[in-house]
Amino acid sequence: MDTQRTNAAHGLLSVPFVDTGTYPTRTGNHVVPWIDGEPAFRRICEAIELAQESVWATITFMWPSFHMPDGRGTALDVLERAAHRGVDVRLLCWRPDEETAGHRRNAFWGSAEHFELLSRHHPRLNIRWDRAHPGYCQHQKSWLLDAHRDAATSFIGGINLNPHSLVTSQHRGDHHNHDVYVEVAGPAVADVHHNYVQRWNGASERARDDGRWGERGDDELDYPTHTPRARGDVVVQIQRTTHAGQYADRHPPPGASPYPIELGERTNLDQYRAAIRAARRTIYLEHQFLEVAEIISALDEALTRGVQIVAMLPAAPELLSPASAAPERIAALEARARLSKYENFTLCGMAGRALDGSRTPVYVHSKLMLVDDEWASVGSCNLHRYSLFGNGELNAAFSEVRSVRAMRVALFQEHLGTDTTEVDDVEALRLFRRIARANRRRHVRNDPRWRGMAFVLDAASYGLAPQF
Repeated sequence: MDTQRTNAAHGLLSVPFVDTGTYPTRTGNHVVPWIDGEPAFRRICEAIELAQESVWATITFMWPSFHMPDGRGTALDVLERAAHRGVDVRLLCWRPDEETAGHRRNAFWGSAEHFELLSRHHPRLNIRWDRAHPGYCQHQKSWLLDAHRDAATSFIGGINLNPHSLVTSQHRGDHHNHDVYVEVAGPAVADVHHNYVQRWNGASERARDDGRWGERGDDELDYPTHTPRARGDVVVQIQRTTHAGQYADRHPPPGASPYPIELGERTNLDQYRAAIRAARRTIYLEHQFLEVAEIISALDEALTRGVQIVAMLPAAPELLSPASAAPERIAALEARARLSKYENFTLCGMAGRALDGSRTPVYVHSKLMLVDDEWASVGSCNLHRYSLFGNGELNAAFSEVRSVRAMRVALFQEHLGTDTTEVDDVEALRLFRRIARANRRRHVRNDPRWRGMAFVLDAASYGLAPQF
């Protein structure tokens, strides 16, 4: 497939999609961003309550005690009610191995206590557990509703099912994650469906007594045979990171060719690099990490072309000990620090208002990139080596000016407390830089009267010294 010809046929602008993975580019989709956990989970709960046939989810981290918004009870309660109505509810949950055992405290990994909880309160759910390649994570966070219907809906992003994802009186500041989902409806949902079937049927623990739960935990799923009807004007491509050897079934998505998934897939990496290289005016990114040499090098090249770049990272990052870090990671952080020499590069963090009026850092957990107000990617894939080379990850890349611009306006309204509807992307990023710098000056003076939440971080010392 010739990428440039394909993009031209789809009426795209300057940012190409990729042709190196399982899923083709699909036209005719509707895409809606859901910013932060409370609105995102409220919308997901509404979709679950309206589901007629099926609710399927891929889950990395879930606290059994995590409550959905508006008094709906725990996430498992919401799902059990759907199952009680006769909806086919299935969960694919990550099971950490010994190398990642420290993550079990936050994962619904199939412990004896988890099975006891299911037996007592959630008997109608169907679950399979799936390990990642040793040392990595099954990091996809997706929801798929009524997969076989024309009205199928999906949610793709990175929000975990734990209290840090919601803003409440008990969980603010350091306990508040900023995060994003996108709701995708239309033909591209067939590829979210295909991904789920491939993973469910190939789940590593499916043959173990403690690797499945529910009356349908033994069932194999059928692959989709058609795409849902068109629902909008957005072009979408579903993209993944899959480690080699994780799955073996080459069954193709509707209208596409078989892909050798046993060799692995790195379309997330390919797409991030392609988008950065194609950028003409602006790149706005929010990520939990920015420490992959290939990505940083591409950003450096974009800056030399005059592209305006704003990178939003956690204001209180994990500090690196150079004595214990791998040389390749140290080299990547040094290259990232050198981006600070460009006037058109801004590194930012977020800080919200605590109950006493003071500023406390907000943890940026989102994984998104916007380019030239025309192309975006949202999903679970971080800009670190685990996500780009080994974890199981799922992103939705999409292109359509109105949708991408609307997402930028919504994000900047939250981060800057300012409506950027009437300005283009270049001026919007310049305004972002001015407000973030002014907020930094106020922060240094211990003045919490900021405009919005964004403030400038020191790119030269980020990850090596405290920023807040």
